[in-house]
Amino acid sequence: MQVDLQKILSASGYPGLYKYLSQGRQGVIVESLLTGKRSCLPQSAKVSSLSDITIFTNNDDMLLQDVFVKIRDKENGGATISSKSTSEEMIAYFTELIPEYDKNRVFPSHMKKLVEWYNLLQQKDLLDFVEKKDENKEEKDENIQ
Repeated sequence: MQVDLQKILSASGYPGLYKYLSQGRQGVIVESLLTGKRSCLPQSAKVSSLSDITIFTNNDDMLLQDVFVKIRDKENGGATISSKSTSEEMIAYFTELIPEYDKNRVFPSHMKKLVEWYNLLQQKDLLDFVEKKDENKEEKDENIQ
């Protein structure tokens, strides 16, 4: 089953990841990937779609989906290091995985959150992502014709 990361949400102050179900009057109706329980995230919650999150690099920012694909390929689809690993282990892992990550703006706490999310998605067999369309490429292709 292919997963659209636009429908997988993170909310500040709420543990884990959530699957978007619908928009309600009081907020966003979601299902927790951790517990499977449905709930409503209030409108005041800072909710982010995983498709909108990027990792700072020394060049262009890297989409979170691309980072997950790199981890999946490195780990042959299996789980990666524990999110409880030390900061030194996280830094070593990310240096090997994404050597060009911005060491001044990506902190071990960010790495731990990313690894936690990856392992949750891997555990739920949600690592087969829908390809994100490059809208600029489609426009260019239309202009060529």
